[in-house]
Amino acid sequence: DVDGGIDRDIFDINEALGLDLFEGDIKLDGERNSIIGDNYRWPHIVPYVLDDSLEMNAKGLILKAFEQYRLKTCIDFKTWEGEKNYIHVFKGSGCWSSVGNRQIGLQQLSIGANCDRIGTIQHEFLHALGFWHEQSRSDRDDYVSIIWDRIQAGREHNFLKYNDTTSDSLNVPYDYTSVLHYSKTAFRNGTEPTIVTNIPDFIDVIGQRMDFSDYDLQKLNRLYNCSSSLSFMDTCSFELENICGMIQSSDDNSDWQRLSQVPAGPNTDHTNMGECEDYGHFMHFDTSVGAEGSTAILESRILYPKRSLQCLQFYFYNSGQESDRLYVWVREYTSTQPNGTLRLIEEIKGSPATYWQLHHVSLNVTSKFRVVFQGVKGSGLSNGGLSIDDINLSETQCPHHIWHIRNFTYLLDTSPAGAEGRIYSPPFYSSKGYAFQVSLYINGTTDNPFNLAMYLHLISGANDDQLQWPCAWQQGTVILLDQHPDIRQQMSNQRSITTDPLKLSDSSSTYFWDRPDKVGNITSFPNGTTFMRGPGSGTSAFLTHQRLRSRNFIKEDSVYILLTMEDISHLLSTQPRVEAPDFCPDNPCENDGVCIVVDGAPVCRCPVGDNWWYMGEKCERKGSTHENTVIAVSSTISVFVVMLIVTITTAVCLKKKYRK
Repeated sequence: DVDGGIDRDIFDINEALGLDLFEGDIKLDGERNSIIGDNYRWPHIVPYVLDDSLEMNAKGLILKAFEQYRLKTCIDFKTWEGEKNYIHVFKGSGCWSSVGNRQIGLQQLSIGANCDRIGTIQHEFLHALGFWHEQSRSDRDDYVSIIWDRIQAGREHNFLKYNDTTSDSLNVPYDYTSVLHYSKTAFRNGTEPTIVTNIPDFIDVIGQRMDFSDYDLQKLNRLYNCSSSLSFMDTCSFELENICGMIQSSDDNSDWQRLSQVPAGPNTDHTNMGECEDYGHFMHFDTSVGAEGSTAILESRILYPKRSLQCLQFYFYNSGQESDRLYVWVREYTSTQPNGTLRLIEEIKGSPATYWQLHHVSLNVTSKFRVVFQGVKGSGLSNGGLSIDDINLSETQCPHHIWHIRNFTYLLDTSPAGAEGRIYSPPFYSSKGYAFQVSLYINGTTDNPFNLAMYLHLISGANDDQLQWPCAWQQGTVILLDQHPDIRQQMSNQRSITTDPLKLSDSSSTYFWDRPDKVGNITSFPNGTTFMRGPGSGTSAFLTHQRLRSRNFIKEDSVYILLTMEDISHLLSTQPRVEAPDFCPDNPCENDGVCIVVDGAPVCRCPVGDNWWYMGEKCERKGSTHENTVIAVSSTISVFVVMLIVTITTAVCLKKKYRK
């Protein structure tokens, strides 16, 4: 287990390290700052440095967290190029950050051991962007009760709340689901909860570290005046009659229809699964009528890309015939082709099925374009047709593989804890050619039941003779998909594992990520083919069953696990040495000044506040607007007095001269 089989929150990690930070994970620099006022905000593009001390898995996850910020907000991140203020991410002791832009030049943010979870990283960067914990809001007593006698002695200050002159909730309701909320067990002195929600249903909801909540995003987007997010392009669940601005082409001989059910299937849309009366629509191309080769074309509105990669995600239902086809095209517009040129991206085919199926298609478009869905009737008898629903388009990387697990409620109800309740994914290949598999313990391990447990295994594959062994710096990411129809509101649960080529097996001197036929065990696929499976690395605390049953993880009695394994060896040395500052071995700076080496000499960067600042070679002198006002007034009076003396003296001299 990468985390010892314990689902440790940020505050558990920091407490075990003996850290006594403000509110458990906040570094205070002098006076408390607040998100009220522009001076503590970062620019919309935040400069950062990833220190080489960071674990490789953490580096890869930090970049993934940045992608979530880009997808759901207008906040972007760029490598530091000499900007005055920037975030220096390093492997310190524990997980912590300051709140807001401290205006001190280098601002530290620690992602220490066991902090390498995307929700933890999002949490710490939300602090850096200007947010306190949710339960410290001025109105929190309306929503939660703090049980003071259950809090560890000396940690009561972590549960203080702010008045509304210190912290602004931005007119967003209290959020039990915030990634910034304490869990019910924070800083407890026994086994009873320290926080009780006034609505009992939320007692096990608080403290989630999966992803941003809707209200987290509302607050962040309001604070930074975001009107749109950076990498999101479009979403459509076909609930409105305008079908999201999509158009029926005139270059076909049939049409897509907006329906709520089809006799041959689907019986419901994917968005609502029939739970909302008079709601729930999808687009359907009827292949039970018409001649072979009949086509129906549905085109999106014109879209304008900012990046060179896009991922199209949608759900597909085939109730037609095996020879029916769905083609995904893009119509690209350029100065030389103003009417657009069609380019085929993917052909989707397969046997009819009685359920919705998730698809991802990579587009890689650089000019303005439309997405085109073309349905084509095949040969043979069809009773239904082709249906699509819950389309999302974003300028992000598509997952490499999808593991679709059906009849999941039955598996939950019947699978024992431990190895007997373990299932394995099909075999997959990474972009570098490594074969791998994921194991899932439906009802947890024997030591940790009532959780999903997840492990990543390398397995013997066709490319093993040509690959580097032990396997070096491949990051495997496992995402349990929240099947919300809008990608911006999905709160998926994910973990990443990175193959360290020097990691040794616990019980021997062999390398953990060595060639599977060297360190693995022989096993077989369901068809009887034998292969070697290496040891697994993962967590027995992937997700509790309580959280699993929340959100839209299980939909149509199915779960989707998205898998990606990518090479992150380029992150071994994250920043060129010429860009990152050298820090002084001994800090001569006073008053929390930061010392860096410039042209071989130590230079102090002094902290700055709302109406105060430090100055001098060692930040030894404090200035303030009040002091400047006094100096300015004094100077004005002095100048007036001097001018008055000069005037009187001149007048006296002239009087004497003319008297003579």
